[in-house]
Amino acid sequence: MLKPGTRLKSAVCDAEFMIIKAGASDELTCGGVSLDESTDPVEGNADRMNGCVIGKRYINAEETIEVLCVKTGEGSLYCNDEELMTKDTKKLPSSD
Repeated sequence: MLKPGTRLKSAVCDAEFMIIKAGASDELTCGGVSLDESTDPVEGNADRMNGCVIGKRYINAEETIEVLCVKTGEGSLYCNDEELMTKDTKKLPSSD
């Protein structure tokens, strides 16, 4: 079960993530391999190695899961076989 604040490491690259919001049945993968708190290095799925960027938040289309990338890596982040996309930043109001 994924809980907010949990840090997960990718087994296919150097990427690390922190859970911001997640459902009880969500399964996260990076590069086609499940994320875990402690993992041994393995080979990733080449089709799922598009990279992730530090400081970006990743969400699914329904916004039921939100994950923060805390260390950049080559693997792409997926939840329940759906690729997560970067969350748009909100514009701050003008202070004029």
